Amino acid sequence: MSALVNVIVMLGMLVIVPAGLRLTDRPELDRIRQLWPFFAAPGVIALWLPRGATATALACVYAVGTVLLALHALRRAARGQDLDPAGIALLTALVTPAVAATALVAERSGHELFGFDLGILALTVPHFHFAGFAAALIAGLVCRVADSPAGRFAALSVPIGTLLVLAGYFIGDWAELVGAVVLTAGMWTVGLLTWRMARTEGRDRTTRLLLLTSAAVLVATMLLALSWALGEATGLPHPTLTWMAATHGLGNALGFALCSLLAWRRIRTDDPLRIEGRTGVLSDTELSDTELSGTELSETESRTA
Repeated sequence: MSALVNVIVMLGMLVIVPAGLRLTDRPELDRIRQLWPFFAAPGVIALWLPRGATATALACVYAVGTVLLALHALRRAARGQDLDPAGIALLTALVTPAVAATALVAERSGHELFGFDLGILALTVPHFHFAGFAAALIAGLVCRVADSPAGRFAALSVPIGTLLVLAGYFIGDWAELVGAVVLTAGMWTVGLLTWRMARTEGRDRTTRLLLLTSAAVLVATMLLALSWALGEATGLPHPTLTWMAATHGLGNALGFALCSLLAWRRIRTDDPLRIEGRTGVLSDTELSDTELSGTELSETESRTA
């Protein structure tokens, strides 16, 4: 299981986070994204080294990059920015890698942080890269395009469910089960809206296949998450952690997160006017500024003519 978890975490560090940051289209995150390989590479090396000082130091380098993302999110929240449902999902996405990095540093140092055994800490790392960063980011993107009660529910329930699952680590199995139920409801809503997006007329075949795959995978992987949380809370038979890593973990990493990000990248690239991208990135104020600039430019051109 350790090798499989490490491979999943590598995917999160090297591919999912930088690809997700690109989809935010926030210029202020460009510098962090450009420097991300210098944070991620030491983190990847730390995964494969024996626990100790060297692995811990390399994990700390990765943690610095995640803290920069979290600080950016906290600054925007303090200024009252991104407090709509889609914005909250984005802020959650930017904060959760720091949770993963904290668990990584503790696990690599051999320290049972808050009394959690090293195995749980190791599994927390991929969980907050995918159920945290990727899921929240995609929920926010879907909400921007599908601006509806369902979209807003998805954008809020995914961050809330993720937070409840984290709280369940400290409170107990029943609290974690509540978090799993909320997170599953949010993820299934994301899957439903993604499925509808895939059925949009004019969508190219590859993008449609990626969207349909990500939506279908969520049905199975979140059922597994529910069965595990229910079993932990009630004592009913449920999958082992090894089985969960090989099914739920791998499915969410490849089938949901990677396919979703690839699909969204294609959506942005295939639309030169970036209508969907604009809806997902610009706030109302930014959109008004953009439209105003375009109006002023048109008036200038008219006077010149």
